[in-house]
Amino acid sequence: MEMPLRALFGSFLVLFLVGHAVHGHDGQKFQAGEWKHAHATHYEGSSDTFGGACGYHDVVKEGYGLETVALSNALFNKGEMCGACFEIKCEDSPEWCKPGQPSLIVTATNQCPPNYDQPSDNGGWCNEPREHFDIARPVFETIAAYKAGIVPVSYRRIPCDHKEGGIKFTITGNPYFNEVLVWNVGGAGDICHVEVKTEEQPDKWIAMERMWGQRWIYNGKLCESQGALTFRVTGGDGRSVTCDNVAPKGWQFGQTYQAKNNFEK
Repeated sequence: MEMPLRALFGSFLVLFLVGHAVHGHDGQKFQAGEWKHAHATHYEGSSDTFGGACGYHDVVKEGYGLETVALSNALFNKGEMCGACFEIKCEDSPEWCKPGQPSLIVTATNQCPPNYDQPSDNGGWCNEPREHFDIARPVFETIAAYKAGIVPVSYRRIPCDHKEGGIKFTITGNPYFNEVLVWNVGGAGDICHVEVKTEEQPDKWIAMERMWGQRWIYNGKLCESQGALTFRVTGGDGRSVTCDNVAPKGWQFGQTYQAKNNFEK
């Protein structure tokens, strides 16, 4: 008996979606993107530079160093680009670019706010639709002279290969409000989805909501006995990593727990 055309199409669609989902979770590691053009400025970065709009704490103490960057709105994408890594080179400015066109590797940890009181080509560098990077002065001087102020650059997304060890989860809140900062993420670096499951309900994944940047929340009580927590993190490239029992039984609010695994380098 021949299968009706509608049923045949439906079967094909199911197979396609299943195959696509599998590829999303088990696909190849994140690859560097194409080179694009933008501009870069600098701010007075120091040892007490904080994460700002991405929700990180002290980025220096957290291992990001001063090799961080604030993104214009066109790149920041309402915080979804937090954690992504970029390679930046000064270009087309022989007077200010450092000889040899050295590269700067940075992680997105903040937002460069627009300034609509000034034109986008004269002071309002982070206004839409400009793609722009604001970099801590000590590392800006790796690629260009401080006096330049603003320089044209070429940039590309790259894998966050420099992260050490597993993904980290800082848990804050109270029994009825759980907030998790997810950081030290390799691979694509940015995160689009976070889920958690408890030792008490090991077959139930609970989707967390993005509060801002890389802070994720769940409005409810996760477990009665402070049983171990397992997190599943999905990167912007669609791949997922499951961090089993990363917060052990008896975990406490205000603590950071590090998984044994991370996205493949």
